[in-house]
Amino acid sequence: MTNTPDNPADPFKKALAEATRVLADDPDLSVSYTLDPPGLSGDAMRLPQVSRRLTREEVLLARGTADGLALRHRYHDPQIAARYAPQGPIARELYEAMEAARVEALGARFMPGTADNIDARIAHDAQRKGYEQIRNQKDAPLATAAGYLVRQLATGRDLPAGADNVLSLWRDYIESQSGARLDQVVELLDNQQAFARFARAVIGDLGYGDQLGDDPDVEDPESEEDASEQEEEEAPESPGGDEEEDEQDSAPERSQDEQQDQAEAQVSSDEDDDSEDVEEQQSPDADAPPEPPTPAPYSDADPTYKVFTTEFDETIAAEDLADTTELERLRAYLDQQLDPLKGAVGRLANKLQRRLMAQQNRSWQFDREEGILDAARLARVVANPTLPLSFKVEKDTEFRDTCVTLVLDNSGSMRGRPISIAAICADILARTLERSGVKVEILGFTTRAWKGGQSREAWLAAGRPAQPGRLNDLRHIIYKAADAPWRRAKANLGLMMKEGLLKENIDGEALEWAHRRLGARPEARKIMMIISDGAPVDDSTLSANPSTFLEKHLRDVIAMIEKRKQVELIAIGIGHDVTRYYQHAVTITDIDQLAGAMTEQLAALFESDPRKRARAMANRK
Repeated sequence: MTNTPDNPADPFKKALAEATRVLADDPDLSVSYTLDPPGLSGDAMRLPQVSRRLTREEVLLARGTADGLALRHRYHDPQIAARYAPQGPIARELYEAMEAARVEALGARFMPGTADNIDARIAHDAQRKGYEQIRNQKDAPLATAAGYLVRQLATGRDLPAGADNVLSLWRDYIESQSGARLDQVVELLDNQQAFARFARAVIGDLGYGDQLGDDPDVEDPESEEDASEQEEEEAPESPGGDEEEDEQDSAPERSQDEQQDQAEAQVSSDEDDDSEDVEEQQSPDADAPPEPPTPAPYSDADPTYKVFTTEFDETIAAEDLADTTELERLRAYLDQQLDPLKGAVGRLANKLQRRLMAQQNRSWQFDREEGILDAARLARVVANPTLPLSFKVEKDTEFRDTCVTLVLDNSGSMRGRPISIAAICADILARTLERSGVKVEILGFTTRAWKGGQSREAWLAAGRPAQPGRLNDLRHIIYKAADAPWRRAKANLGLMMKEGLLKENIDGEALEWAHRRLGARPEARKIMMIISDGAPVDDSTLSANPSTFLEKHLRDVIAMIEKRKQVELIAIGIGHDVTRYYQHAVTITDIDQLAGAMTEQLAALFESDPRKRARAMANRK
């Protein structure tokens, strides 16, 4: 009898790891599957996690990612890449995108099967980032388009949907600038050094030559010889040189006296001016200028957190991003897409409401001196008129004085079914909690543009200062305010279906913004639930700052919230392990589990029995 593996995905993962080592031509390559972003570091490779369900999408993504990283391990020389790498961020993005396309195209030449797998990965990335919905060139990443063009020219393959849209927006521009240079792509694939020179030339054609830095092919010894020759020419002491120095040093004493007199006159005039200024400042009628106030930090969690500019950020109501007719149309589309799910979510919501209503059963305190007359005890007063009347007072229900904030990740990776289910779950839970007397606020966070928007343009105009901090235009959306009734905000949730809305995600600032709003509420108990499918990602910010800049700030904000204990914080990760960030969190691998997860987390918080509540909170982990 053969033993079957506990995890049905284990045989596939083992086979893929072996095939990856063969493709990379490295039997010692370490291959692991993780929820962290995939990547290659030395002899260690991280691939996307594959769940027990072993869906087709997971298999194709894992294969495509593995093939791309294996080809990079085999055909990419980090030393050559570092030698020719540009200094500026945009030029470096172009350089790396074209180099990635080179190794993948080179692999497809010798191993055609890798091309289909990598196509599947490109299609997944394009869908996750919403490339198919981009209509303006400024929203399409130039570096990505350049990489797509190199890949298409080298392989002759059509690009997947979404990727072809990005390339079409930039193709005419790239070809018009680079001219016949692009015809060299096929000939240079197997020569990384020659291809690096080609990539630098293309970057210069595209207008980013100022970011290339020094030419690595220019030999330094020549410049050193020139410098040494110049020093040798200046070093010997010639007779004429001594005479010139003597002439300069033996200037007439009259001229020195004149220069000294002029200097003293200038000093005295400056002192007179200064004395006048001092007298004006010391006069009783003149007020001393106030010292400029110390600028407030952008983050309460981390005072050192930098933001290049907040001029283009916006906090906006959902109804201000679309007119009433469009919101109603998008809401109808949302209802249509998720009509089969409403029953399941509705049953879970009813379960939550029954648990809440069970705690609303009237509880009374009897034998009070004032309150509501206790009719049940009137009989004893009739029997003995000397007894005083008895009154009763209703006990306060603790959970009624509660506000819940739902914070939804509106990034491009949530596009499609994840954002639809998140929207409908938020809608039904808001309705359920409102019926039970709990205030609910629904917020969303994203950015106004891809690749930095106006903030990045201002940074470029300022000369690209180093480490500028957050470098994108924030967009924080209020779908439903806490005091707004559900019926008025119902249509607003349809805005999440609007094309072009979902872009980048900067979780730390969004979480801090939602915490400030909730902290200002008068309710005694405050609960915040954040739903996200990944770590904070903003290409513009991360290209000009350390790679952990946004993640560190998110950790600092979470630590601040959990330390203050003013707000109870819960997190639900969709396909992403958020337990490494949040103390109270749960991760789901299937989007269909979201409704149950949201309901169970809230139900656990509203458990009346402290012991049961503690067990429920422990089971959530």
